[in-house]
Amino acid sequence: MNRNAMHLIVLPGDGIGPEITEATVSVLEAVSDRFGLGLRLEHDIAGHESLKRHGITVRPELLEKVQAADGLVLGPMSTFDYTDESKGGINPSMFFRKKLDLFANVRPARTYPGVPHPAVEPFDLVVVRENTEGFYADRNMESGGSEMLVTPDVCVSMRRITRECCARIARAAFRIAATRSGRVHAVHKANVLKIGDGMFLEECRKAAADFPGVTMDEYIVDAMAAHLVRAPGKFDVIVTTNMFGDILSDLTAELSGSIGLGGSVNAGTGHAMAQAAHGSAPDIAGQDRANPFSLILSAAQLLGWHAERLGSEAFAGAARAIETAVAEAVQAGEATVDVGGRLGTRETGRAVVRRLTA
Repeated sequence: MNRNAMHLIVLPGDGIGPEITEATVSVLEAVSDRFGLGLRLEHDIAGHESLKRHGITVRPELLEKVQAADGLVLGPMSTFDYTDESKGGINPSMFFRKKLDLFANVRPARTYPGVPHPAVEPFDLVVVRENTEGFYADRNMESGGSEMLVTPDVCVSMRRITRECCARIARAAFRIAATRSGRVHAVHKANVLKIGDGMFLEECRKAAADFPGVTMDEYIVDAMAAHLVRAPGKFDVIVTTNMFGDILSDLTAELSGSIGLGGSVNAGTGHAMAQAAHGSAPDIAGQDRANPFSLILSAAQLLGWHAERLGSEAFAGAARAIETAVAEAVQAGEATVDVGGRLGTRETGRAVVRRLTA
């Protein structure tokens, strides 16, 4: 790895993916120039375009490219279309999360001045979601899936929980909390899933002992959902297992005013992937209407992850600058219609770039 630069693979994706990726790339190029990051962006394809050209959504050589790079920017993918791997229909999101061991899905959510939101009060929190096991049938078995059709009318779905995965997601959450307000909220269903979620809580408590400056409390998942609706401002870093994190992060994104404002980074020890929290929205593809902020904020998180690895203030400053520029653009109404603005996708990206180059 070149410690003086950052090599990113950029995959535009499906639907609105190419549009919001174009806006994100313009932001990355602007912040690279401003902070002297030396970003090298290498463009490739995955998803429908790759399936059309190569007969497979993710080529083996693409994985090798990504493994050799410092990070990946993945545009939204039409994951529901990819149901038959034998015909090349690999889910790219699942594929990279599994192959790169991206165990931490970090999803911040916050309210923005100027954006109407359904939350009862302003809030700024992060959901830290375990990303490699749990109830997800496509990633928790070495061979095959973890859903079985016992009879035509009976399905059994298995959940995998391991101590190692619980320990590393807990520690990831505590490291993040140590840079924020110093509070972790461990979310579980140990009253029902006594063994698996009991193990998860054990590892959260062990992590708490190693971070004396961070406090931890525990919430049953259904109670947490109610508390987030009632008083989201009381929470900071929420850590939980895969499916609970998937649900709660969508809830917090919508409470902020739009899932289009929710960034998402999938991080492991040696690799990370920026990925918008939303889908490919084919119904508005090509209309210059899609909100690019989620992928732009995800790219900022990717720079922040790289900054932590290198101890680089330049990359950390670049990540903060993007987040500030997005907040200023939103507050000024220089955004897409879904968050109260009046611009299209391309002009929204330019509004962020102007703030980075002013």
